[in-house]
Amino acid sequence: QVQLQESGGGSVQAGGSLRLSCAASGFPYSSYCMGWFRQVPGKEHEGVATNDTDGTTTYAASVKGRFTISQENAENTVYLQMNSLQPEDTAMYYCAAGTRQCGLSVRDYQYWGQGTQVTVSS
Repeated sequence: QVQLQESGGGSVQAGGSLRLSCAASGFPYSSYCMGWFRQVPGKEHEGVATNDTDGTTTYAASVKGRFTISQENAENTVYLQMNSLQPEDTAMYYCAAGTRQCGLSVRDYQYWGQGTQVTVSS
């Protein structure tokens, strides 16, 4: 059974930082690319950051330079370090795993976590 469980969300003031974690299990982790997405109620998912199977990372323009995706393969865990948070970063953040393209599109991913809420106040 595939499981992706996010944690680390919370409420912070603008300019603050959070580190999200995603614990993965139930699939060959090293064969999947991992990604972080976010969603505001009523809107579609937005790709935030991805980590390809070869270690290549991709970031949305809106978070580039502020967010960093990383992985600890030994623990099957992917992280999203979020710095200089802004109110527009407020969203439910989801961890996802996929086997194709490994881009910022939700269509590249087949497994999804339940999400962790990030709220940034001004």
